[in-house]
Amino acid sequence: MTLPVDLLKQAQRIARRRDVNLSTVIAEAVSEGLRVYAATKRSEEVFNGYRKALTGFSKDEMAILDGVILELPARR
Repeated sequence: MTLPVDLLKQAQRIARRRDVNLSTVIAEAVSEGLRVYAATKRSEEVFNGYRKALTGFSKDEMAILDGVILELPARR
């Protein structure tokens, strides 16, 4: 694996500061990046699922689904 020099230097500084080896810092960074990537993909899938499920509703139907009251209640 190759890394840009700036990132490698930053990882080395973190490793020295934490008194751990460089591979630990890099493994943690990659692991966190993969976790964030997976969470982003799940969010996109949920969003796309909602968008697909709600396609075709009119503006009034969407307002009802959103809980927006379109008319004042009738007086008694």
